[in-house]
Amino acid sequence: MKSFCSTSAGLLLTGLLSVTLSQAQSNTNLPKPAPRQLAWQPMETTAFLHFTVNTYTDKEWGDGTESPAIFNPTKLDARQWIKTLKDAGFKLAIITAKHHDGFCLWPSKMTEHSVKNSPWKNGKGDVVKEVADACREFGLKFGVYLSPWDRHEPRYGTAAYNDYYKAQLRELLTNYGPISEVWFDGAKGENAKDMTYDFAGYWALVRELQPNAVMFSDAGPDVRWVGNEAGNAGETCWSTINTEGLAPGKADSKYLNRGDANGKQWVPAETDVSIRPGWFYHASEDSKVRSGKNLVNLYYQSVGRNSLLLLNVPPNRDGLFSEPDMVSLKEFRSILDETFKTNLVAKQPKLTDKKLSTFLTVAANEPVVIDLGKEQTFDRISIQENIATGQRVASGRVEYWNGSDWQPLQSFTTVGYKRLLRFPEVKASKLRLFVTNANSPVQLAEFGVYKASSRE
Repeated sequence: MKSFCSTSAGLLLTGLLSVTLSQAQSNTNLPKPAPRQLAWQPMETTAFLHFTVNTYTDKEWGDGTESPAIFNPTKLDARQWIKTLKDAGFKLAIITAKHHDGFCLWPSKMTEHSVKNSPWKNGKGDVVKEVADACREFGLKFGVYLSPWDRHEPRYGTAAYNDYYKAQLRELLTNYGPISEVWFDGAKGENAKDMTYDFAGYWALVRELQPNAVMFSDAGPDVRWVGNEAGNAGETCWSTINTEGLAPGKADSKYLNRGDANGKQWVPAETDVSIRPGWFYHASEDSKVRSGKNLVNLYYQSVGRNSLLLLNVPPNRDGLFSEPDMVSLKEFRSILDETFKTNLVAKQPKLTDKKLSTFLTVAANEPVVIDLGKEQTFDRISIQENIATGQRVASGRVEYWNGSDWQPLQSFTTVGYKRLLRFPEVKASKLRLFVTNANSPVQLAEFGVYKASSRE
C-alpha cells in the first residue's frame, strides 16, 4: 500500500509508511480471520433468545424432569422478536434450541422430550422454524444453541450420547436453512454424570453441513468467550489466542478476556450478557431490565474493545418480548444512532468511507494529524484497523490542538476491529494520533470523531 498524503480533504497525514514487498511478506505470519470470521465481527450487536421450559418453572437451569405439558406460549410471535431486534440494529439471533434440561424447541426425532408433546399448537409447533423464518423475513442471520449437557436424556454419560447429540445437531443444521453461528458451551453441574464430549466430532459436523457458520465455545474454534457474563471485554483485547490445551469449560477467564498478543490462532471474543439479571424470563425481573443507557455502556465495553455484543433478550410465558425490554432496546439504538450520526472528520476516502478494505499504512511513533476543518466540540473517537490482514496495534495515544500547543487526550491499547474512546468533551480543530507500539505497520482503516448524545 503506497503512502498517502492529502490536505485538500481536510486531513493532514504525516509519517505514513510505504510497505515494501519484503516487509509485506514478513507480515504474512500474523494470524488472520477466515472469511466467516471476517463476516461475523462487523455485525457488532447480536441477540440470544433464551426460551424453554425454564420460562414456565421460573428456573435458570432445569433438571430434565419437567413435563412438556407446561410449555404453552399461546401468543408466541417470533416475528415480534425479530422485528424488535431488527429495529434495534441487531444482525443475528441465536435461539436456545435445547438447554441443559434437554427439552427441544423443535420436533426432534431423537426424543419425545420436545414441543411435539406439548399443548402448544397441539404438538405441531416448531419454535426453531418460526425463528429461522422470521430471521429470513427481516434480514437477520440465524444461529442455534444446543447444550451438550442434557439432564433428561438417559444416554447422557455414555459414548452413545455423543451419537445422540450429533444426530440432533444434524437435524438443526439440515432443516432450517443457512445458519451463521452455532453456540456450544461447557456448562455442567457439580453432580452431573461424567461425560466426555466429542467436541472435535461436533465441530467437524458443523464444518461439513454449515461451512460458513462460526462456532462459539470457550476455546473457539471460531469465536471465544470473553471470560465473564457482565458485558466487559478486556481493556486490552487481542483477537488472537493459543488454543492448545483449551476446551469448552476449561479455560482461564482472564486469558480469554484479554487474548494473547502472541497467539497463533485468530479466535475473537464474543461478549455475552443478558438484558435482565437472569437468562430466562422471570416476571419478578420486569423492574430490573437494563436501561437503554446501560446497554449503550455495554456497547462501548464490548464492540468498543474489539469484541462483539451478544445480548440476551428472553421471551416471556406468552411467547413475546416484554414491554420493558422493548423500550430499552429502542432507546439503546436511538442513543447510538444519535451519537454516531455525524463524523466530524472532514471526508477522506480512506478513513471515512466505512470500509475496512481501504486504509492508510501508518508507521509507529509518527503522527497522523486529523483536521476537523474548524473548531468542533466532541467527546468520542472511533478507530478501526483492517483486520483482514491481522491485528497490529498494541498501544497508541490521541492528542488535541488547543490553539497553541498539543495536549494529551487519551491513551489506549489494542484496536483491532474497533476501539471506542470516551472522554470529557473538548474543543479542537485538529487531533493527532500516534501508534506507539505495533507488531507490524498498521493499516488504519477508519477514524471517527463524534459528540455523544445527551442521553448517554
